[in-house]
Amino acid sequence: MTSLPKDVDATLELLKEGNYLADRSLATALYLSISLNRPLFMEGEAGVGKTEIAKVLSTMLGRKLLRLQCYEGLDVTTAVYEWNYARQMIEIRMAEAIENRDRDTLESDIFNDTFLIKRPLLQALEQDPSGPPVLLIDELDRTDEPFEAYLLEVLSDYQITIPELGTMSASEPPLVIITSNRTREIHDALKRRCFYHWVDYPSAERELEILRVKAPTADRTLSNQVVGFVQKLREMDLFKVPGVAETIDWAHALIQLDCSSLDPDLLNDTLGTILKYQDDIAKIQGSEASRILNEVKMELASVSS
Repeated sequence: MTSLPKDVDATLELLKEGNYLADRSLATALYLSISLNRPLFMEGEAGVGKTEIAKVLSTMLGRKLLRLQCYEGLDVTTAVYEWNYARQMIEIRMAEAIENRDRDTLESDIFNDTFLIKRPLLQALEQDPSGPPVLLIDELDRTDEPFEAYLLEVLSDYQITIPELGTMSASEPPLVIITSNRTREIHDALKRRCFYHWVDYPSAERELEILRVKAPTADRTLSNQVVGFVQKLREMDLFKVPGVAETIDWAHALIQLDCSSLDPDLLNDTLGTILKYQDDIAKIQGSEASRILNEVKMELASVSS
C-alpha cells in the first residue's frame, strides 16, 4: 500500500506515474480532498478523464476500487444493501422443520451479516487491510433526486442506517470521487459536502502530451494532426464534440491501420471513432473534413518552419 501524497506536487507526481497528466488545479483539488477527508465532486463533458482519476488513485495507492455506476431508477438495494431473501426463506423452513427456535430468536438469526448482501456504498464503510477504498460514484446526474438526497447521510458522516441492524459507520472514511456530465444540476446540499472541480477539455499542448503517454507508438506527425483536428472539431457546433477518450481511441485506430499521416479518405473512413452521432458525421465528412485537415496541416507546417 502506497502512502497518501503529502502535498500538491506529490499528488501531481502520483497521477503522472499512473499515466494521468493533470493540471495543477486538478491536483490541488484532489490533494485537498484526500488530506481533508472530503469527497471530490468533478463535473465536465463526457470523455475528459473524470472517471480515470478514481482508477489511477486505486492503482497507485494500492486501494480497492468500488464503483457505483449511476442510472435512472437506482435505489438502495442496488447501491447500498439488500437482504438475501432466498437464504432467509431456507433458514425459516429449516427452523420450522426442527421446531427448536422461537420467533424472536429466528428473527435475530436471519437479520445478520450472513444474510446481508453488501453493495458499493456499504462496502466502502468496511475496514480493509489495504486501507480505506476508493469509492467512485460515477455519473451522479443520471440518478433521481431522492437517491441524491439519500447520499447526504453517507457523505456527511460516512455512515449508513440499516433498520434491522442499526447504524454502520466507517472507522476511516473512503476516498470518494463523484462525477457528473451535467445533464442536470446536482443539489446544493450535496455539493456543499464536497470539494468541486470542473474538468475541461485540455489545451492542444496538454492533449499532445496525453497522446504521447497513452499512444506512444503513434508517429509524431500523426499525433500532431490528430490533436489539431480534434481541437478544431471542439470549436464547431456539434451535438457531441470528441473528448480526450475519443482522441486516444482515434490514435489507436490509426496506428492499427499503419497510418503515419492523415489523408482525406482515411479521415472519412475513421470519423466514427471520434464522432458518435450520424448528424455530426454527415456535417463533417467529405469537403468539410478535407478543409479542416488542410487547415491543420498548414498550421503545423508554419510552426515547424
